Amino acid sequence: MSKAGRYADGEDAGIYANGYPQDEATASPLRVVIVGAGIGGLTAAIALRQVGHKVVVLEQWSGGNETGAAIHLAPNANGVLRRLGLYAEKFGGNLMRRLTECSEDGSEVFSIDLDKPNEIWQHPWLLCHRIHLHVNLSKSATSKEGPGEPVDLRYSSKVTEIDPDTATVTLQNGDQIHGDVVIGADGVSSVTRKMIKGGHETPFSSGKSAFRFLVSKKEVIEDEVTKRFAQREGELIFWNGRDRRIVMYPCDDNKLMNFVCMHPSDETAAPADDWNAGGNREKMLEVYQNFDKPVLALLAKADPGSLKLWKLLDMGQLPTWTSNKLALLGDAAHPFLPHQGQGGGVAIEDAASLSVVLPLGTKPDEVAERLKLYESCRYERAHTIQQYTRLAGKDLDDPEKADMSKFTNYNFGHDEFDHSTKAFDEWRYARNPNLYWRMPVSFGPMPGPRQALYTNSAQRARHSIFTTASVKFKTSRTFLQNLFPTKSFSFKSPGTVAYASFSQTTLGKMQWLGGSGYNHFGLYLHGVEYTKRDGSTINGTYMPLLFESLADPIVSGREELGMPKLFCDIDVRRREHEYSVHAAWKGATFATLDLRELEESDPKAEGGTIGGESDYGILAYKYIPAVGERGKADAAYAVVVPHEEESKVVPSRVQKVFRAKKPSFNFESLSPEDLPTLHHVVSKLKQIPVYEYVSGKVVEGVGVPDVSSARRIE
Repeated sequence: MSKAGRYADGEDAGIYANGYPQDEATASPLRVVIVGAGIGGLTAAIALRQVGHKVVVLEQWSGGNETGAAIHLAPNANGVLRRLGLYAEKFGGNLMRRLTECSEDGSEVFSIDLDKPNEIWQHPWLLCHRIHLHVNLSKSATSKEGPGEPVDLRYSSKVTEIDPDTATVTLQNGDQIHGDVVIGADGVSSVTRKMIKGGHETPFSSGKSAFRFLVSKKEVIEDEVTKRFAQREGELIFWNGRDRRIVMYPCDDNKLMNFVCMHPSDETAAPADDWNAGGNREKMLEVYQNFDKPVLALLAKADPGSLKLWKLLDMGQLPTWTSNKLALLGDAAHPFLPHQGQGGGVAIEDAASLSVVLPLGTKPDEVAERLKLYESCRYERAHTIQQYTRLAGKDLDDPEKADMSKFTNYNFGHDEFDHSTKAFDEWRYARNPNLYWRMPVSFGPMPGPRQALYTNSAQRARHSIFTTASVKFKTSRTFLQNLFPTKSFSFKSPGTVAYASFSQTTLGKMQWLGGSGYNHFGLYLHGVEYTKRDGSTINGTYMPLLFESLADPIVSGREELGMPKLFCDIDVRRREHEYSVHAAWKGATFATLDLRELEESDPKAEGGTIGGESDYGILAYKYIPAVGERGKADAAYAVVVPHEEESKVVPSRVQKVFRAKKPSFNFESLSPEDLPTLHHVVSKLKQIPVYEYVSGKVVEGVGVPDVSSARRIE
């Protein structure tokens, strides 16, 4: 989630940009220039401010030209505003509670109570006065309170030219504003659009125009003829004629009734470039003369001084919304007809998306790529809703019918912060195909010793410490060879005697574990070779089993490296001349390793490997079972960890070595009830014959390799 994102109760989501933490102390903000201080532009300003950027908004008007209308804040748009900390209920937004359709003669077609259906949406569907929304967006953008630096909102700043390559904006008075990114939010008659490939696309008449006006609900109720139209709060009523319609709904805490009256353009002379052009009440009554008389009584309440008329414009689909460091937003990119009440909402969604793909820490030379990502997040959805809106505005006798239930579910069932965050994460992951992935994949790449949290940087354990206690013993080759997973593994010596070691290591100060550590205890078979399909061989020490006391290294080691890891509790007791290890499962101790009469020896004489051999590396066998197919594997292959390559990643430095005069180990297979998941393993370990204890030692040192050199043999 973007830092701009907030939870439904208004609590800040924290210092995370898209689930990716930012170092606010060192990350540099972008200089963002937004052209246009409408609903989309101001929402973008707030979202980008809250992310941490420096934002300038340029608006050509003086700031006081808007006269009034209402706007739908459907759940998809209202959710974005709430996550930015704006709650329209606090400035007059009222619930949309009922939808009623009537024919032009006044007869009711249907009436739906929306209280129950609307419960499936996380955020309420509100009807809001546009001026109140605009004022509160402006206050939120410029207020000294709240996260981020206040937006520099400049009115009477007409933009005449934009350089997308340098993010430079030129004003009519010759002033230039230099930024790192420019957002064109300057509406259907956009100047910024002309800087985009295909941006000379000209808006055209949809064939419809609309009157709009507001009437006091009190005035409607006090009239005996019209009061029945305002009896229920939050009710949207629309009257459909064959090629025209009237839409009425309340706003401003149900105190004002908003009217939008759409009709064929050739019946009125509406300008194409002025939202606030005056309308003629008598002409409006003439346009709707065939409608029911009580409905005409409603229209007659329009104040001639505030009645507005505007042509409903449409536009072809642009091939792109971006050019280098310039991106379009809202009607500048995708003008909307009013038939679904989604134009402002989709612009609000655009704003949310921008704040996600441009988190704090975005570098100026990354802007162009991030803006293309924004476009990919928004392009299909915006144009889909745009097309749905065209269908919703079709005349009654048009054969192409709109599926309003489908449209509503698509429009409302969306959160752009979450959608863009998913896209942003996938984009980040795709840029680095070398990330470690393991279950659960729903939360992104998994941190571990070879990959730090939220990055793909290795967490080098150069300052980590280790203590390894091992007992090497002479045993039976014919017994141990039964532990090999395939015939490609064998002992180099044909003799019936082999050598193996049980080794226990305590790791500490591990960076990837927050400075803590864990214990592991494994079996190592020395003098093994792996024969590849081409006949060549690799000499190494085969590890059939490794117990560990912590889930994190078990999971990462099994999935990323193919290591044969199992869980058990491993307790170590260290005394001056004694080292003792106990391995147990839920209180049932099944193994002990003892090194007694320890004496310190010269660390320079230490060979560095567990058995002291100079082989190529540690051999293991990765096996991942196929789901639903017993006996089949999704992965089954040999793995090697080359000693030389591993030492280059994190060199280990031996500091002390202690040798034991009396090394030993012992296994108790116990019962299947004691060891329900390990009995088959421990009972086999108990059967390993011990012909002679060859040596025992305790090695202390600094530097723990991360096993990143592990690789598939073939």
